Amino acid sequence: MLNTLMGDYPVTKQFLGRTDKFAFAEVKGSPAGHFKRVVRNLEYDVAEMAIMTHLIARAHGKPYRLLPFVVLARFQHPFLVFNSEKNPALKPQDLAGKRVGVRSYSVTTGAWIRHILAEDHGVDLSRIQWITFEEAHVAEFRDPPNVKRAPAGKELMGMLQAGELDAAIAGAVPKEGNIKPLIRDPEAAGKRWGETHGAIQLNHLVVVKNNVPRQAADEVYRLLVESKQAAGDPPLLPHGLEANRRNLEVAIDCAYKQALIPRRISVDELFE
Repeated sequence: MLNTLMGDYPVTKQFLGRTDKFAFAEVKGSPAGHFKRVVRNLEYDVAEMAIMTHLIARAHGKPYRLLPFVVLARFQHPFLVFNSEKNPALKPQDLAGKRVGVRSYSVTTGAWIRHILAEDHGVDLSRIQWITFEEAHVAEFRDPPNVKRAPAGKELMGMLQAGELDAAIAGAVPKEGNIKPLIRDPEAAGKRWGETHGAIQLNHLVVVKNNVPRQAADEVYRLLVESKQAAGDPPLLPHGLEANRRNLEVAIDCAYKQALIPRRISVDELFE
């Protein structure tokens, strides 16, 4: 039995039923709350894992390799939000010198949003004061100097509502009427990004511990693909190395340019 961390998605529904092969961790909501247990405690043989966390973990020698199976991907543009009542004219290019909140500096959504700000809006990321609420999943990672921890007891959306943050990177699109996407028409912006880069913005894939034999890892991958096919084989969640090569190249470049990793890891290395 392989100790396994996996979220409940349409593409993993059939896979989660294979209790004959896997001992699944109990997950309430997103499995992200367990990622520290993967990269710090090495608790799981198979795990859903955020791509930026995996790249950082890989750079610090954590014993996991990637499977080319995407369980979550999305264009991140809607998740950079601001309080339209406090500063209705704010634009992405205005964020230099401002305070932007994010759960943790190294989270994948935050990394993609910073990429978008730098590449598409010309923002100098070093001039933003990043306010975080949690430490990185990977214990060895160190935040850059322009990152500050929020005061104890504060929470992300409360600080945004109070005007203590100029913008925030949310994990989900907020429902409050005054909290709006800072990137106007984010769906169209995401489509343009995808066309420009020839890629999607990966969130979560699957990793296996290095001591899991190749044959067993191949079986995990086969069962995941069967589960995805049972869910209708959604095209925006690609599986296979070549189907994800460009997606991974862009993710690696995103991580490297922000100094999340010390060098550009090759795509093939991730699977070794």
